[in-house]
Amino acid sequence: MTGAMPPRWRHAMGHAVGCRRRWSALPCAGLLFFVCVALWIAPVPAADLDEIRRRGELVWAADQEGGGPHVFADPDDPQRLTGFEVELAGMVAERLGVRARFQQGPWDRLPLLLGRSADCVINGIELTPVRQRDYHCSRPYFAYALQIVSRRDGPVDRPEKLLTPGPRGAWRVGVLTGSAAELEMRSRDPVAVAVSGFDGTLDSLEQVRAGVLDAAVLDDCIVTFYAERFPELRMVGRPFAGGVYTVLTARDTPQLSAAIDTAIGTLIADGSLENLYDRWRLAGRQQVLLVRDAAEVPPAPTRGLAQLLGATLPLLLRSAAMTIALALGSFPLAIAIGLVVAVGRQYGPRWLDRLLGCYVELLRGTPLLLQLYAIFFLLPRVGLPLPPVAAAIVGLALNYSAYESEIYRAGLKAVPRGQFEAALSLGMSRWQALRHVVVPQAVRVVMPPVTSDFIALFKDTSVCSAVTVMELTKRYSVLALGTGAIVELAAVTALLYLAMSWPLALLVRRFERRLERGGTTAAR
Repeated sequence: MTGAMPPRWRHAMGHAVGCRRRWSALPCAGLLFFVCVALWIAPVPAADLDEIRRRGELVWAADQEGGGPHVFADPDDPQRLTGFEVELAGMVAERLGVRARFQQGPWDRLPLLLGRSADCVINGIELTPVRQRDYHCSRPYFAYALQIVSRRDGPVDRPEKLLTPGPRGAWRVGVLTGSAAELEMRSRDPVAVAVSGFDGTLDSLEQVRAGVLDAAVLDDCIVTFYAERFPELRMVGRPFAGGVYTVLTARDTPQLSAAIDTAIGTLIADGSLENLYDRWRLAGRQQVLLVRDAAEVPPAPTRGLAQLLGATLPLLLRSAAMTIALALGSFPLAIAIGLVVAVGRQYGPRWLDRLLGCYVELLRGTPLLLQLYAIFFLLPRVGLPLPPVAAAIVGLALNYSAYESEIYRAGLKAVPRGQFEAALSLGMSRWQALRHVVVPQAVRVVMPPVTSDFIALFKDTSVCSAVTVMELTKRYSVLALGTGAIVELAAVTALLYLAMSWPLALLVRRFERRLERGGTTAAR
């Protein structure tokens, strides 16, 4: 077959083989990663008005985890969505002559669904210069302001207190990740305010009620909607730093964008929007007056690559240091716990083996995210609150200890039982035999897979953002959505992860080569 190929084909195949021999596995894997990222982020033509009318439905994206009064599951019928934006989406779709279909997505990533699985985003999206630049923003349909919430018996009783440090240092304030509240609070002096971002609106309120946070800052409509559920909390001061909500559509759907603007204008003119807000006790008349005369927001200027890196690289490096701290803090604990569990299962009594086996299966059989939630959100209810970083380290250590125990147990089984018995016959105690004879040999055998798990732990630290730890992946997500530089920051973030994990990969290969040489020498 090779002889029948054209000369340029044979030359290309020879060049490819040469490249395969010259390139190591890491650059090839990195190239594949960047190609996949580029293909995923590459613009996809969005469905415009004619296509939407042809299929007969308008797909609108929102995150029901955000809760009321926007989009949430009906308490009387959890299979049914309700909320003023659910009704608004139906009214807009009706004006377009189609039906509305809901698409679930994470709130801080909803704009990425445009042109992929959603036609528009309707979910309390605040009008900002960056969104004005990157998407088509409809005319406003709701006006909001920010509201500070604290415990009724808490020290934050005036908004001015958040301008200076408290008696224990910076005030601990919770916000919704990616919201205007987060932008507002992070713009303040970090000496006075330590901001924690949450993926759900109720998470910050729960932490304020539990005493983990001093205050939370949310949109005023959210605070008033959940006021009866949190009687222990109070609103501090008047709402401030207001803005408007907008419907996001893709830039390449001008007909759809114009039709949504027209539909909102019709809802304002015929009184439907005012009636909608009155049904939800959202001051319909005041809302209509505010959105009818809302001022336009100028587009954000486009920044060059050097300016972008100058502004974001220090933040990414600090978050990378947090990722390293989480890994270095949790993995030694995971190794120590895993070794104790493995020894107990292998050399302990039967009842201990069964008990530790349940421990391992429980941690391996439940998601790491759920375990972190249990540690961070449930322990404060029983009087054991943990700081976010401590909760993240404990959660990672416990989760990985189950996997490390199985690796060590395999290493202990690889050591012949006769060596343990021989050590006992020489007068050693069981503890001395394990410490000086069995465990050192088992550790030598399991070092490569243990080091590989350490590399995996670096990536799993990204889950810690669920407990408000701003590690590298979360920082990238926030910066990418805030600046619109998704591809550029993805490349920088990937390089930082490679810089952290590549030395460990070299260490794994070194251990493997040493084991191979040791096995060859023993065979001789």
